[in-house]
Amino acid sequence: MNTRAILIGLVLGLGLGVAASATGSPALLRAAEAVAPLGQVFLRAIQMVVIPLVAAVVFVGVARIGNLRKLGRIGGLSVGFFWVTTLPAILIGMGVMGFALTFTAPVPPPTPTTELNTANPGVIDFLVNLVPRNPVQAAADGSLLSILIFTVLLAAATTTLPREKRETLTGFAESLGDALIKLMNWVLWTAPVGVFGLAAPVVARTGLALLQNLAVFILAVVVGLFILKGLILLPMVRFVGGMPAGRFIRGTVGTYTVGFSTTTSVGTLPMMLQEAEKLGLRQDRYRLILPLAASINRPGSALFQSASLVFLAAMYGVPLDAGLIAAAVLAIFLAAMTVAPVPSASIVSMVPALDVVGVPLAGLGILLGIDRVPDVFRSATNVIGHMAAATTVDAMTQNDNDDDEEMDEGTEDG
Repeated sequence: MNTRAILIGLVLGLGLGVAASATGSPALLRAAEAVAPLGQVFLRAIQMVVIPLVAAVVFVGVARIGNLRKLGRIGGLSVGFFWVTTLPAILIGMGVMGFALTFTAPVPPPTPTTELNTANPGVIDFLVNLVPRNPVQAAADGSLLSILIFTVLLAAATTTLPREKRETLTGFAESLGDALIKLMNWVLWTAPVGVFGLAAPVVARTGLALLQNLAVFILAVVVGLFILKGLILLPMVRFVGGMPAGRFIRGTVGTYTVGFSTTTSVGTLPMMLQEAEKLGLRQDRYRLILPLAASINRPGSALFQSASLVFLAAMYGVPLDAGLIAAAVLAIFLAAMTVAPVPSASIVSMVPALDVVGVPLAGLGILLGIDRVPDVFRSATNVIGHMAAATTVDAMTQNDNDDDEEMDEGTEDG
């Protein structure tokens, strides 16, 4: 994905929209509205791919977690750490963004309120609808949270099958996911044109206030990520992992820098392995924990997604009650644990949460155009979360007898 081209498309779209809004020129307003179909086609292409992509990635991710009995206590504690840090990340993102929006002027919804689905289902209805009557129909209706629930249950059931059948299904899902990732990359190559078509009409309707809110959005996300590290990750390292925060920070500078520059957990894995050894972690621990974390641990992405949800809901005038927030937290929790390895995947995989709340997907195009800054910070936070997991779990298993565990596993296999 060409980040520079996307930025150019965003700037051109913003420029056309600002010019149309500031001058009130009928010709410019018509031009801004005329490019809207470009954005709509781009969004439809994303929607076309995202349902099967999310299902495939979640299936493989849960199937991998389901085999934790083979990984033993280390794997179980690692996933427990991921869950314990992901939930606070979601809540921090929502809280920080809600607080930040009090300092900005409200932006009129770029889509008429009458066109939005803002009906708030009751708690009982929400829980009942989590179980799809027909998964195929749910997919056709775009009920992604129901699809996620079905996929999780199917993946869990798959882990109980005989080895050959389990590997057949998992291999198919992995292959399907790889093909869909390639297709999504093709779609994202059209992002410069799509972002232009999304930005111009929105800004033409809302004016300069949207630009101010986007600046607040970026600042709030970055601040929230530092809060996550300062209030959740570092205290876990210090009080559970028994390592002074200063030593941990000094020992992970390389990891943070590489994660910041490459925006990928997998690409940062070699540096993480080196620095884990320098921190004095045991090789048989971190060589298991870090690859697992690089696959399914995304606290920074979870924070970004929850903050984005609150921002877009405010932007489109969609009220968030307790039931919708709970639904969004569940959707983000599931999506963040299995973010697909595609550029700006944290934005793409937000679709289930937006669908549950009733926020239009058009806002994703705006976020995609400014995602480079939040992306580097959330990726760096993700890899620090991986290192924190390795440090903490290493300390929690300090007294485990590895030889006994291996003997037990050998007995079970026999």
